[in-house]
Amino acid sequence: MRSSGGRSSDRRTRLIPEPHKSGIAVVSNRTVEDPSLAPAVSRQIVHGRTRSVHAGATDPGTPVRRLASPAVARREPTMSPTVVLIHGAFADASGWGGVISRLSAAGISAYAPANPLRSVSGDAAYVRSFVSTIEGPVILVGHSYGGAVITNAAVGADNVKALVYIAAFALEEGEAAGAATALGADGPPPDLTQVITVRPFPDAGEGNADAYLNVDIFPQTFCQDLPPEVGAVMAVSQRPAALATLGEPSGPPAWKTLPSWYLVASSDRVIPPAAERAMAARAGSTTVEIDSSHVAMISHPDEVAALIQQAVAGVG
Repeated sequence: MRSSGGRSSDRRTRLIPEPHKSGIAVVSNRTVEDPSLAPAVSRQIVHGRTRSVHAGATDPGTPVRRLASPAVARREPTMSPTVVLIHGAFADASGWGGVISRLSAAGISAYAPANPLRSVSGDAAYVRSFVSTIEGPVILVGHSYGGAVITNAAVGADNVKALVYIAAFALEEGEAAGAATALGADGPPPDLTQVITVRPFPDAGEGNADAYLNVDIFPQTFCQDLPPEVGAVMAVSQRPAALATLGEPSGPPAWKTLPSWYLVASSDRVIPPAAERAMAARAGSTTVEIDSSHVAMISHPDEVAALIQQAVAGVG
């Protein structure tokens, strides 16, 4: 390389990026006293094109796009939602077994924690605490009274992205589960006191007790589309719900700010199908209706899992 005076020089020209603005680097010539440097060829992207630049032949001030490092350029994969399944009264988490196996086969992680069944606000706080331990987005799924719980639990839980109701209570603020059974009906709501057995529990508080659905009517009321022997076992192994769960008014509902899906069980004998349709419409839920008893997650796990997968796809 020749200098301006026409004499040979041992100095080599090297490309060194200058400070840049808005992600655009400006390349200039600087000389480095290093006779060991061989002429180098640099490949740079200029306005979307690739060109070869020989050392010492760079046009000062040429805008060059900075190439991001692999760590910056690589887009982090989006986490798939985790499904949290909340059972209702007179049932337990094992009822989700068929749904969980189908979600697992589809590559969807799911949990089914035990619902305390003590009060709407207390149960919601419990579920909210459980959800806070899960990394990434969550979809809450509630069956029956579990719907009242997820409606409240999702409020203030930033990682909950959607709600799915399976023949469940999607309550309005100030509404109680017991009263919601009258929605969409011409007459008064069903009188549950006629079909339950009440038993005390420690520290229940005045007027509170555990409510069990009567064993003799359980199979034909709660799960009439299951084999009678299965219904008989469910009747004697049911988890009771405190009476407070039926009468406690709901807080602000999360379905007003989150997308929701609803499965109406058209042969439900616990929550009238008309009430389910009314709650689904009020929440603006994406709704499917199937011919099922109250326990659709047990008698129709394929349909329930498919609806949950719709929700996963909708927020994933």
